[in-house]
Amino acid sequence: MSGPIRNIVILSGAGISAESGLRTFRASDGLWEDHHVEDIATPEGFRRDPALVQRFYDDRRAQVRAAQPNPAHVALARLDREWSGNLLIVTQNIDDLHERAGAARVLHIHGEALSAWCTACDARHRWNDPLSDTPPCPACGTTALRPDIVWFGEIPYRMDDIIDAIDRADLFVSIGTSGAVYPAAGFVQQAGAAGVRTLELNLERSQGSQWFDESRLGPASTLVPQWVDEMLAS
Repeated sequence: MSGPIRNIVILSGAGISAESGLRTFRASDGLWEDHHVEDIATPEGFRRDPALVQRFYDDRRAQVRAAQPNPAHVALARLDREWSGNLLIVTQNIDDLHERAGAARVLHIHGEALSAWCTACDARHRWNDPLSDTPPCPACGTTALRPDIVWFGEIPYRMDDIIDAIDRADLFVSIGTSGAVYPAAGFVQQAGAAGVRTLELNLERSQGSQWFDESRLGPASTLVPQWVDEMLAS
């Protein structure tokens, strides 16, 4: 890549955590962990059967806690630690593997499995235990806790901050994403319109692959450390 790069925005998706044993969001049959997405990832599904949704995310929380960061997470944490310019890792993933690998400049656009949101007082709490037994909110005492997850029909977190970071970036990198879930799938087009260079690191071409200046195909645990080595060497 020609020209100086100082400000980087990285979008990470399910493909980066799949190599840590966490299943990707939706299978080819439209199911997520054998459930219809509308039943466990929409506000309507939660109102219809809150016990089912709470049990589902209790299981996801346990899976996240059991998973370990892989070389792709570790490499991005190294970049975060050693890169002197601006850097933002925007992750679509609800796991904490970026943070456990050591990355600090991370934004969870779709929420976090290890967080609980009280819909009564709007407090958010770090959470490792089940929510299916309706524990009280530590802040207000009500039993109005739900997974701190952005479901379909809800607005992703900190969109203004993400858009601003992309507009100021020199390089936008997408890692392990399908290019199917908006608004994140549209970030590459926003970057291109702002004159930002774009790079895709993915197991296979995403649905938005044509919008990238360059695509490198292969496992994230191989491609990401190679790319980070290149960036830090430059």
